[in-house]
Amino acid sequence: MRVLAACSLGGAGHLQPLLPLLAAAARRGDDVLVVAPPALREMVTATGHAFEPGGEPAEADIAPIRERLPVAPPDEASVLGNRDLFATLAAVAMGPRMEEIVAAWRPDLVLRDPCEYASAAVCTASGLPVATVAISTAEGEARSIEVAAPALEDLREGLVDEIHAMPYLTRFPASLDPSPFATTMRFREPASVEVTPLPNWWAGVDAPLVYVTFGTVLGHMTIAADVFEVALRAVGDLDVRALLTVGRAFDASALGVVPSSVHVEEWVDQRQVLAVADAVVCHGGSGTVFGAMAAGVPVVVVPVFADQFENAARVAARGAAVVVEGQPASGDGRRTVISRDDTHRISAAIERVLDDGSYRRRAGELAAEMASYPSADHVLAGLLGR
Repeated sequence: MRVLAACSLGGAGHLQPLLPLLAAAARRGDDVLVVAPPALREMVTATGHAFEPGGEPAEADIAPIRERLPVAPPDEASVLGNRDLFATLAAVAMGPRMEEIVAAWRPDLVLRDPCEYASAAVCTASGLPVATVAISTAEGEARSIEVAAPALEDLREGLVDEIHAMPYLTRFPASLDPSPFATTMRFREPASVEVTPLPNWWAGVDAPLVYVTFGTVLGHMTIAADVFEVALRAVGDLDVRALLTVGRAFDASALGVVPSSVHVEEWVDQRQVLAVADAVVCHGGSGTVFGAMAAGVPVVVVPVFADQFENAARVAARGAAVVVEGQPASGDGRRTVISRDDTHRISAAIERVLDDGSYRRRAGELAAEMASYPSADHVLAGLLGR
């Protein structure tokens, strides 16, 4: 059978949730094809799956939205990201190429990133089965559909209802992520995946390991250097080993002097780090937060934009994370990004999750819940069996 995966803008955070299901398809002997923006070619081909580049908006159109997202009031940011970027610019750019590929390849099942709307419009019009694979929380993604609704109805009348009716596949625990989607199917990633050990970048040092990452999108933003500087200051004076990843869009030489306890990489396989990390510092992207929960690792969340604030609040409410937000703006609804003034707050939060064992215990409880769900192989077989 043929399984097509459709991924929009957003980098690794949008691709990674699809991969366990695509690996399950490959184990079945199914043909797999990933359609995504050209920038994801290297990441997709590294998984062994076939890749076809889709259309994408011009950088000149994306950049103003991306720069506005971290500071805009929440309602404005939601419209900018969901309606203007994904449901309009990205969907329109992807549409013609998606039509060509679907017509030529005729998949038996389409698995879509929730932000990739061209596949939803094209494939539902063709009567092909489509399932949504969650990036973020179900309630958050349902709200995103409503925000994007005017643009989605322009793509195809009735598309909003069709998306709501699709099977909704998620790795997230029900205790944190109640779902409004009628057909919600939870799955687990393989528990026993061979992971290459991290290099010994801290030879002779046996301090707690703190993984610091702000995903792959931040590096495209002008605020990236300032955010990384604050993170380096926060971990630099602690008795820890720290691994900072900056993404491939950011020039690490711009960091200046890096503390001797910190090792910097563009990107590492998250599973490598989470297998041995004592704590994670991140911006609250779903892939990192829920990846850490699946590994039973506590988190310090420093949210910057999009769903990160909600992810942070939910995990903190379960006692598995500490949240450090930028200082409030002047009361006009705008958000502020962390600055040097927040350095000591981040350092204190890291020490708190390392010293207080309750955070790791709560993360372990969520990990056990996530591990109790059916395998990706089982869920995929059910979808293809239909």
